[in-house]
Formats: sequence, structure tokens, C-alpha cells
Amino acid sequence: MTESQIQAEILRELGSRTDVRLFRNNCGVGWSGQLVRRIDNLVTLANARPIRYGLTPGSADLIGWQHITVTPEMVGRKLAVFTSIEVKAHATGRLTPEQDNWRRVVSSAGGAAGVARSVAEAAAILI
Repeated sequence: MTESQIQAEILRELGSRTDVRLFRNNCGVGWSGQLVRRIDNLVTLANARPIRYGLTPGSADLIGWQHITVTPEMVGRKLAVFTSIEVKAHATGRLTPEQDNWRRVVSSAGGAAGVARSVAEAAAILI
């Protein structure tokens, strides 16, 4: 199964839960400017400038939150717990240093973060 297929399966399965909201976090760089010429896949821009999208380099493939109801001693409020799931297609898939740093930062701040290669692994990341 490809990474895209695993992501779609995780979004479909966990997205059916009422306590979870996940979104695809595409990260990358595009270019903006005035179109000078376009020939097939070759585009020439004047005044070209990069546009970065996504949260930050290393941020996970799927982000969102899981809401939980806190205990009575915490006034019974619902809270959203930031959730970050990095999807890998193969057992040998490893996190980049940036992805591992992101996972550690989210976890240390109280969020739910981890790596998933299946829906079951993604569900296990949730609180």
C-alpha cells in the first residue's frame, strides 16, 4: 500500500470518529510571478518569488486535534489536544531529523504525535 493510500484510509477511518479531526498537511514550495511563457511543462515567470505552504518543514502529514473531556477537578471542560501523525508506507521508513524534532516538540507540549504505517497505529497515537 502506498503512503497516499494509507493516509486516505487513516483519514476515512479516524475521520468517522466524532472526537477526532484530521487534515492533510501538504508542505512545499511553489512559485508566483507574472507568466512570460508556457511551453508544455516549462514555465517562465517574471518577478518570480517562492511561496512556502504547509506548517513548517518536518511537520507531520496529518494534523488536527482530538477533543477530550477533562476530569471533574478540571471543571469538566472539553479541550482539543493537538494531534500530529506522520505516515510512512514501509516498515523501514524513517523520520527525517526535522520530522523527529517536530514529533518531539508536539509530544513535549502535551500533544499526541507519532508515526503510523496503518490505521491501527494511527489510532494508537490518539489519547
